[in-house]
Amino acid sequence: MGNLQTFALALSVLSFASIASAQGEAHLFDAVAVVNDVEIPFPFELTTEGETASGAFFNGDERVRSTSGSWVKGSLTLQFAHYASTLQATVTDGLLTGSYGRVGQVPYAFRAKRHVDNRVGSKGNAPSIAGQWEIAVRSPKGEAAWRFFVRQSGPGVSASILRVDGDTGLLSGHYENGKFVLSHFSGARPLLLEVTPQADGTLSLLQNGKTAYTAYKSSDARAKNLPEPADPSRWTSLKDPTQPLRFSGVDLDGKTVNESDPRFKGKVVLVNIMGSWCPNCHDEAPFLAELDRTYRSRGLQVVSISFEDSEQLAHPERLRAFVKVYGLQYTVLLGGEPTELGSKLPQAVNLNTWPATFFVGRDGLVRGAHAGFAGEATGLAHQQLVAELRGTVERLLAQTP
Repeated sequence: MGNLQTFALALSVLSFASIASAQGEAHLFDAVAVVNDVEIPFPFELTTEGETASGAFFNGDERVRSTSGSWVKGSLTLQFAHYASTLQATVTDGLLTGSYGRVGQVPYAFRAKRHVDNRVGSKGNAPSIAGQWEIAVRSPKGEAAWRFFVRQSGPGVSASILRVDGDTGLLSGHYENGKFVLSHFSGARPLLLEVTPQADGTLSLLQNGKTAYTAYKSSDARAKNLPEPADPSRWTSLKDPTQPLRFSGVDLDGKTVNESDPRFKGKVVLVNIMGSWCPNCHDEAPFLAELDRTYRSRGLQVVSISFEDSEQLAHPERLRAFVKVYGLQYTVLLGGEPTELGSKLPQAVNLNTWPATFFVGRDGLVRGAHAGFAGEATGLAHQQLVAELRGTVERLLAQTP
């Protein structure tokens, strides 16, 4: 949160009425999305150039930028094609008000005003909650615990929750009136998290004003009989690892591609399961692109099989934008609808995360699998994962069929 907070404080912002006269400059706003009657605050950036506009949500210090937009007579329209979403708003009484919607979802009410740092500081000394915690859960996937990473500077806190699918993105906020109030919205996965330290050393968490959890220091979790968080490297496997992984999909030119394609013969193949609707898949895509650039000449082939809703299967514009935004040069296939995942890859056991990745050796056999993706918001966990996955690829490349 530090870099973003410094940026927010240093950035000079103008009133809406003066935006058009300050062409090409980026301006920061305090925005709110209303999700299930819960107000999620977040920073929003807007740039105009004539009647062209560009906007950005934030995932930590990363900007999630619009792919096109317009600013005409006080009316704003921004397209985020790689999310198949649109923000539409107009200036009313000095506020930018409207809605943000993704295809297939009820749109969120949206409003924004010029950024003002109007915090007066915490009321009382902020207790220290920095460190690694574990949250007791009973998730639909069968998880018993999630990881909760917290970084703190005085009353300011940034945090993320890591599940087997991946993380929540970077939550940020501050301490006031006995609790930390954190939020996140990057155009997806909106979240408001209230964190209240308890006398027994635990944290009481309230998610989106409704769902309560308890977090324990990781160093105390086992003594409290809290099961360990799921190991993503052991979550998914194959029924018979002596058999090659079979997969098939249609590329964006309409050609069917399967595991017997000559491009995969004798190569290390990273088979990635994804969907362009999946926020953690967006987090993962730049890393896969980097792996492809670094190791393709040494024999790595990356193939992503994307599972999309029926409309996107017929007209995969969101996936095309996903490929373009992240500069993907590796093979990207349409695999079917998300509900078809199990039937399309029947060899897999416990394949229920987005994303998921299989590592196939030069002999065509699966040598490992990884569920989910820990993004940069998880800090050290992300660094460790990236090092682990690179190490797996290098080890497999060094082997002969």
